[in-house]
Amino acid sequence: MINTLKRGITKVKEDIKVIYDKDPAANNILEVLFCYPGLHALIAYRLAHKLYKWRIPLIPRVISYITRIITGIEIHPAAKIGRRFFIDHGEGVVIGETTEIGDDVLIYQQVTLGGTGKEHGKRHPTIANNVVIGAGAKVLGNITIGKNTRIGAGSVVVEDVGENCTVVGVPGRVVQRHFIDENGVLSHNRIPDPIRCELNRLKYEVQELAKIVENS
Repeated sequence: MINTLKRGITKVKEDIKVIYDKDPAANNILEVLFCYPGLHALIAYRLAHKLYKWRIPLIPRVISYITRIITGIEIHPAAKIGRRFFIDHGEGVVIGETTEIGDDVLIYQQVTLGGTGKEHGKRHPTIANNVVIGAGAKVLGNITIGKNTRIGAGSVVVEDVGENCTVVGVPGRVVQRHFIDENGVLSHNRIPDPIRCELNRLKYEVQELAKIVENS
């Protein structure tokens, strides 16, 4: 029991530290403790998850429900979340029952890690280490998002994504270029429109074909 408590305290300390590392608006420890609903939801989740693993009935879901009312963030107690997880702003975040999240993951408000139907078993996403998911993005179904991947704001992802990718659009498309700042955070203002990129590519191909026909 003592070792479990120590591990829990260590994780909470890491959760607090990562806010300082990734949010320039975090000015002091009291501000982080009292004014970050993402931290409150995560602490409540870690308690509920531990009770869930101990097979204590009902109470974990009650904790999750109360936390959703207070913070606007819903995390199922059965979800698996790694270390140094940061929910920035947080309002409207939903993390489903069979979601698995690795270490050093950052997500923004209105993100849904959800299912696509009423199937049983593994039906929610697996998010690898060091992933960033932008505001309003939806990652749905039993899919895997590879490590170091960035998902742009408002994207809808329903298929597996490999490592070191940038995904944008509805449905989500992999953009080959990376738009990452020096701190490893997705630069949302620099992400291109994938449809426009595809149209530009087709335009250049047509121009090249026209040249070949003209010279033949």
